[in-house]
Amino acid sequence: MPEISFRVATPRDLDALRRFQQGVVSAERPFDCTLEAGEIQYYDLESMLVAEHVRFIVAEQGSDLVGCGFARIDNAKPYLAHARQAYLGLMYVDPNYRGRSINGAIVELLKQWCRENGVMELRLEVYEGNAIAIAAYEKAGFSKHITEMRVRLDV
Repeated sequence: MPEISFRVATPRDLDALRRFQQGVVSAERPFDCTLEAGEIQYYDLESMLVAEHVRFIVAEQGSDLVGCGFARIDNAKPYLAHARQAYLGLMYVDPNYRGRSINGAIVELLKQWCRENGVMELRLEVYEGNAIAIAAYEKAGFSKHITEMRVRLDV
Protein backbone atom coordinates (compact mmCIF):
# COMPACT_ATOMS: atom_id res chain seq x y z
CA MET A 1 0.00 0.00 0.00
CA PRO A 2 1.53 3.36 -1.01
CA GLU A 3 2.31 5.86 1.74
CA ILE A 4 0.27 9.00 2.25
CA SER A 5 1.91 12.02 0.64
CA PHE A 6 1.00 15.70 0.75
CA ARG A 7 1.14 18.43 -1.86
CA VAL A 8 -0.35 21.77 -2.82
CA ALA A 9 -3.72 21.33 -4.53
CA THR A 10 -4.14 22.26 -8.18
CA PRO A 11 -7.21 22.98 -10.33
CA ARG A 12 -7.18 19.37 -11.53
CA ASP A 13 -8.10 18.38 -7.93
CA LEU A 14 -11.35 20.34 -8.11
CA ASP A 15 -13.71 17.35 -8.44
CA ALA A 16 -12.24 15.68 -5.37
CA LEU A 17 -12.31 18.95 -3.42
CA ARG A 18 -15.99 19.40 -4.30
CA ARG A 19 -16.65 15.86 -3.09
CA PHE A 20 -14.73 16.56 0.14
CA GLN A 21 -16.70 19.77 0.64
CA GLN A 22 -19.93 17.77 0.55
CA GLY A 23 -18.36 15.31 3.01
CA VAL A 24 -17.80 18.22 5.40
CA VAL A 25 -21.38 19.39 4.89
CA SER A 26 -22.69 15.87 5.63
CA ALA A 27 -20.56 15.65 8.76
CA GLU A 28 -21.77 19.05 9.97
CA ARG A 29 -25.51 18.61 9.31
CA PRO A 30 -26.17 16.77 12.61
CA PHE A 31 -24.69 19.75 14.48
CA ASP A 32 -26.46 22.55 12.59
CA CYS A 33 -30.22 22.62 12.01
CA THR A 34 -29.86 25.91 10.10
CA LEU A 35 -28.10 24.38 7.07
CA GLU A 36 -30.31 24.35 4.00
CA ALA A 37 -31.18 21.04 2.35
CA GLY A 38 -29.24 19.72 -0.61
CA GLU A 39 -25.75 20.44 -1.82
CA ILE A 40 -24.03 23.41 -0.18
CA GLN A 41 -21.00 25.31 -1.44
CA TYR A 42 -19.18 26.77 1.56
CA TYR A 43 -16.28 28.01 -0.55
CA ASP A 44 -15.47 29.23 -4.06
CA LEU A 45 -12.94 26.47 -4.60
CA GLU A 46 -11.91 27.52 -8.11
CA SER A 47 -10.88 30.99 -6.95
CA MET A 48 -9.19 29.69 -3.83
CA LEU A 49 -6.95 27.31 -5.77
CA VAL A 50 -5.30 30.21 -7.59
CA ALA A 51 -5.40 32.87 -4.87
CA GLU A 52 -2.05 34.05 -3.49
CA HIS A 53 -3.43 34.38 0.05
CA VAL A 54 -4.74 30.77 0.18
CA ARG A 55 -2.78 27.53 0.52
CA PHE A 56 -4.71 24.35 -0.21
CA ILE A 57 -3.08 21.07 0.79
CA VAL A 58 -4.24 17.64 -0.35
CA ALA A 59 -3.28 14.22 0.98
CA GLU A 60 -3.00 11.40 -1.48
CA GLN A 61 -2.35 7.71 -1.46
CA GLY A 62 -1.09 6.70 -4.86
CA SER A 63 -3.34 8.58 -7.28
CA ASP A 64 -6.28 8.83 -4.87
CA LEU A 65 -6.94 12.03 -2.93
CA VAL A 66 -7.85 11.13 0.65
CA GLY A 67 -7.92 14.47 2.48
CA CYS A 68 -7.54 18.22 2.28
CA GLY A 69 -7.48 21.51 4.13
CA PHE A 70 -6.69 25.15 3.46
CA ALA A 71 -5.34 28.23 5.17
CA ARG A 72 -6.54 31.65 4.06
CA ILE A 73 -4.66 34.75 5.19
CA ASP A 74 -7.02 37.55 6.19
CA ASN A 75 -6.65 40.98 7.72
CA ALA A 76 -7.45 40.81 11.40
CA LYS A 77 -10.08 43.01 12.99
CA PRO A 78 -8.55 46.42 13.66
CA TYR A 79 -8.79 46.10 17.44
CA LEU A 80 -6.75 42.88 17.65
CA ALA A 81 -3.08 42.80 18.61
CA HIS A 82 -2.11 41.19 15.29
CA ALA A 83 -2.61 42.65 11.82
CA ARG A 84 -3.20 39.38 9.95
CA GLN A 85 -4.45 35.94 10.81
CA ALA A 86 -5.20 32.76 8.94
CA TYR A 87 -8.44 30.87 8.78
CA LEU A 88 -8.25 27.10 8.44
CA GLY A 89 -11.10 25.43 6.62
CA LEU A 90 -12.33 22.46 4.60
CA MET A 91 -10.39 20.14 6.87
CA TYR A 92 -11.47 16.73 5.61
CA VAL A 93 -10.17 13.17 5.60
CA ASP A 94 -11.95 10.33 3.80
CA PRO A 95 -13.55 8.09 6.46
CA ASN A 96 -11.52 5.08 5.20
CA TYR A 97 -8.28 6.94 6.03
CA ARG A 98 -9.11 8.46 9.42
CA GLY A 99 -6.96 7.63 12.40
CA ARG A 100 -3.68 7.94 10.45
CA SER A 101 -2.83 11.52 11.57
CA ILE A 102 -3.57 12.89 8.09
CA ASN A 103 -5.49 15.89 9.43
CA GLY A 104 -2.66 16.64 11.86
CA ALA A 105 -0.09 16.52 9.07
CA ILE A 106 -2.19 18.88 6.92
CA VAL A 107 -2.54 21.29 9.84
CA GLU A 108 1.23 21.24 10.40
CA LEU A 109 1.92 22.00 6.73
CA LEU A 110 -0.56 24.89 6.84
CA LYS A 111 1.00 26.21 10.06
CA GLN A 112 4.41 26.15 8.36
CA TRP A 113 3.08 28.08 5.36
CA CYS A 114 1.49 30.65 7.68
CA ARG A 115 4.76 31.13 9.59
CA GLU A 116 6.64 31.55 6.29
CA ASN A 117 4.16 34.32 5.43
CA GLY A 118 4.54 36.09 8.76
CA VAL A 119 1.17 34.98 10.12
CA MET A 120 1.27 33.83 13.74
CA GLU A 121 -2.46 33.59 14.57
CA LEU A 122 -4.63 30.75 13.22
CA ARG A 123 -8.35 30.35 13.71
CA LEU A 124 -10.96 27.83 12.68
CA GLU A 125 -14.57 27.01 13.39
CA VAL A 126 -15.86 23.73 14.79
CA TYR A 127 -19.28 22.81 16.11
CA GLU A 128 -19.40 22.54 19.88
CA GLY A 129 -20.95 19.06 19.70
CA ASN A 130 -18.28 17.72 17.36
CA ALA A 131 -16.11 16.17 20.07
CA ILE A 132 -13.93 14.19 17.64
CA ALA A 133 -12.98 17.29 15.63
CA ILE A 134 -12.43 19.34 18.79
CA ALA A 135 -10.08 16.69 20.15
CA ALA A 136 -8.14 16.61 16.87
CA TYR A 137 -7.73 20.40 16.84
CA GLU A 138 -6.74 20.49 20.51
CA LYS A 139 -4.12 17.85 19.72
CA ALA A 140 -2.84 20.23 17.01
CA GLY A 141 -2.49 23.04 19.58
CA PHE A 142 -5.80 24.88 19.19
CA SER A 143 -7.88 25.90 22.18
CA LYS A 144 -11.46 27.09 22.52
CA HIS A 145 -11.64 30.85 22.28
CA ILE A 146 -15.18 32.16 21.78
CA THR A 147 -18.69 30.74 21.66
CA GLU A 148 -21.16 31.90 19.03
CA MET A 149 -24.77 31.89 20.16
CA ARG A 150 -28.06 32.09 18.27
CA VAL A 151 -31.80 32.32 18.82
CA ARG A 152 -34.73 31.74 16.44
CA LEU A 153 -37.26 34.58 16.53
CA ASP A 154 -39.91 32.88 14.39
CA VAL A 155 -40.76 30.06 16.81
